[in-house]
Amino acid sequence: MSTLDHTLKPEPAVRRLEVITGTGRRRRFSDDDKARIVEETLAPGAVVSEVARRHGLTPQQVFTWRRQARGVPVVAPIETTQFVPAVIEAPAPEPACQRVRPSRRRRGGDDAGVIEVEIDGVTVRVGRGAEAKTVAAVLRALKSGA
Repeated sequence: MSTLDHTLKPEPAVRRLEVITGTGRRRRFSDDDKARIVEETLAPGAVVSEVARRHGLTPQQVFTWRRQARGVPVVAPIETTQFVPAVIEAPAPEPACQRVRPSRRRRGGDDAGVIEVEIDGVTVRVGRGAEAKTVAAVLRALKSGA
């Protein structure tokens, strides 16, 4: 006789059935609760994931609360374009008798296409081909040092 039982009816297995009676909506934490949980993570030797697990949270949520407590924006703010007044100085007209037409047409002088920005007495000249990231980094550095 074989130890395997080849029947079409399997024996009923004990199964676990979980009934959720709550509404399943997001939990809301008061500022005091958030502060208390964040304070637990700042204790010497504390592990954020353990603290989060103890309170039924994800570590990402606790790290977000820590950033908020430090004042660091959670989402990078959208940079708005700021305009500054542009001053255009027209060159003084040359007297008609001194005008000399160049025999060859020039494509532009040394300062053609140059942008000049002055911040607190520091002048930055941006020429053609300058990368926008580099220019933005220089202007941010000047602005923060002002």
